[in-house]
Amino acid sequence: MSSTALQPPAIRPGASPSPFAPLAGVLLRGARGLAILLAVLVAAEGLIVLFGVKPWYVPRPSLVIGAILATPEPYVQGFLRTLTETLMGFVSGALFGIATGVVFFRAKVLKELIFPIFVVSQTIPVIAFGALVVLWFGNTLIAKAAISFYLTFFPVTVNTLLGLESVDPRQEALLRSFGAGRFQLLRRLQLPAALPQIFVALRLASALSLVGAIVGEWFGDTVGLGVLLLQGMYNENVVAIWAAIAMCALLGTGFYAVVAAAERALVFWGAEQ
Repeated sequence: MSSTALQPPAIRPGASPSPFAPLAGVLLRGARGLAILLAVLVAAEGLIVLFGVKPWYVPRPSLVIGAILATPEPYVQGFLRTLTETLMGFVSGALFGIATGVVFFRAKVLKELIFPIFVVSQTIPVIAFGALVVLWFGNTLIAKAAISFYLTFFPVTVNTLLGLESVDPRQEALLRSFGAGRFQLLRRLQLPAALPQIFVALRLASALSLVGAIVGEWFGDTVGLGVLLLQGMYNENVVAIWAAIAMCALLGTGFYAVVAAAERALVFWGAEQ
């Protein structure tokens, strides 16, 4: 047998993945999503015209887009205000949920004592809770973020706890045999193993936090997408209502996409191909 037959095949320089591959993937998904959105808008425009749907029920997308472009300032200001409230509630709720999930995992007594209170708190309608929050904190940015927090922390807590409890005990025993302590187990095994479950909750919470912010604005404010929705309803302006809904959809979709991108980057072993 020739000695060259035992040599490993040469690696071509071009075979290594490009460092721009992740960015290219994001741009490709964005372009594909934009193309689908444009196709849906064109199809909706054509169907509404074809069947003669009255604007009172469903206005043409061109009318909705035209209303936003005609007076962009309130929509931009409302978008930024609601985004701020949503981010504050989402980040604080996610951190609190992950922390309490870890505490419940480590201290079963606290889980038995406090977790039922969390469950009961989620049975309170968000409208009723929002009224209390506005009374406590006033009609402020903090009040809107608190309502967003209220809808965010519970699913994150539950999924963090489920993820930590699903870790294989054999893997924990292996790390302990190498001298790993409780903190090392948490940092190197338990939290990484729980990340897929945590991100399931974070994707859900990205939508719930937006709902909380908008509901908070319904209790009284001057800026926000929830305010624009109420103004459109009071004025019986269906086009304005749909314009506010479109901005809410844009914010919610973008926020969800950011969370999903973070999941693909951090939970690469479970990311969708």
